[in-house]
Amino acid sequence: MDEHEDHGHSVAAWTAVAIVIVASTIMSFAVLFPNVWLFVGGAVLAVVGGVAGKVLSMAGYGAAGRDPEQEPSIR
Repeated sequence: MDEHEDHGHSVAAWTAVAIVIVASTIMSFAVLFPNVWLFVGGAVLAVVGGVAGKVLSMAGYGAAGRDPEQEPSIR
């Protein structure tokens, strides 16, 4: 079996996903209860989530910043 990078299992990825989920929930409520500003606020928060994930990844909290030798194997 080929080894792969195991991307997505990092603090950066989980933080970005959590922020984007909250943002999409806010935007969903903006559609249910028509409110343009609530939708725009959710969209801005979604962009913040992407930026936060990238910044955390660059700070060493992403998959590229981890040492696979230090982590336990699933096998």
